[in-house]
Amino acid sequence: MRVPFFKMFMTSPFEGLQEHAEKVMECAWAFQQAMECYFSDKCKTFEEFRQEVTQIESQADVIKRRIRGHIPKETMMPISNFLVFRYLREQDGVLDAVEDTLDWISYRSEAKIPEELKKDFAMLVDSVIDSIEMLSTMVAQAREYFNTYSEDQRVIVKDIIHKLRRQEHEADKFEDIIKKKVFNMETDAVTIIHLVRLAEIIGSIADHSQNAGDMMRAMLSR
Repeated sequence: MRVPFFKMFMTSPFEGLQEHAEKVMECAWAFQQAMECYFSDKCKTFEEFRQEVTQIESQADVIKRRIRGHIPKETMMPISNFLVFRYLREQDGVLDAVEDTLDWISYRSEAKIPEELKKDFAMLVDSVIDSIEMLSTMVAQAREYFNTYSEDQRVIVKDIIHKLRRQEHEADKFEDIIKKKVFNMETDAVTIIHLVRLAEIIGSIADHSQNAGDMMRAMLSR
């Protein structure tokens, strides 16, 4: 069945995905500030940063609902709506994991990170921040590819996807280091549970970023 001519000029879903990705980037900055505050014994603004993340996540939800409600059934793009939705779910999962991390800390915010774990947690946070920042670049480059179908542009996107995978492995490494150290610490069970779960939630940010990369790779292959 031929697609009506006027539908060929419908808005690409990548415009909405780019807008959503920029909110993810904005959230990354607030998340980084919140974590640096939590690592510091003198910072008193953790809750302010947590509320900022919550507000950004709510704004991103509005964009997400708009994307889901306005993708046309027929476009010139050779990708299914299913893949677009799967990609969006993973990119949105990054925001959810960031919010979950700060919420988890807030349940026991008076219990600071032990000194011997601060560097490892900082490295874990840095690794997931790097993966978040790559998402916005990946969507922008993918948007350009689907406008031009340039093979050089496709290679650029695939390179970012490979970097996301490496960042996820890096995050896994720091998560494992933290868990091993925590289980060998002489401390109470509640602290052990809190620290291990904290490392897992932070690590899941990179998992969602990699999953988004995998969905983008699937779109490129169509």
